[in-house]
Amino acid sequence: MPPTDTPRFAILGATGAVGRELIDLLVGRGFDADRVRLLASPRSAGLEVSRPGFRGRVEAVNADAFRDVDIAFFSAGGGVSREWAPAAVAAGATVIDNSSAFRMDPAVPLVIPEINPHAVAGWAGPGIIANPNCSTILALMAVTPLKRSAGIERMVVSTYQAASGAGAALMAELEQQARDFAAGHPWT
Repeated sequence: MPPTDTPRFAILGATGAVGRELIDLLVGRGFDADRVRLLASPRSAGLEVSRPGFRGRVEAVNADAFRDVDIAFFSAGGGVSREWAPAAVAAGATVIDNSSAFRMDPAVPLVIPEINPHAVAGWAGPGIIANPNCSTILALMAVTPLKRSAGIERMVVSTYQAASGAGAALMAELEQQARDFAAGHPWT
């Protein structure tokens, strides 16, 4: 169990696939539920999240949701990030944003910790740190050592984005379409 001087976290988008993974990562590192605030849209408020050794309840994001939060993980889409990141920063949190909202903002560091940790060297926060798209992260994790040793100057990459990035409803629709297709039924 972490000491009481460890950071307090918020996860905005706690009920989504990435949010659930963030919960698992924090739980796996021994953070108690009282150190992790689970946030989502009002329709998800009240849902309980249980993991071995962890039980938390999802709160609707609001203006006070980031009070006493040190690090806020945002994984609920660009519009949500643009709406709530300024409030989190104003409350004193460092926002680590998983959306596209701030990726092209020159004032916001775009960080893959294993590749460019220097981008946040001496970070004092509060503020926003963006991370690239998941495909970009994976490609650069593989290519950066090659670039450093062989001097790659140009790279062309084609990606096929996962449907899971569009949320649970689209995943269910895709699954039904695949079932219909496999059964020889019309699908849309």
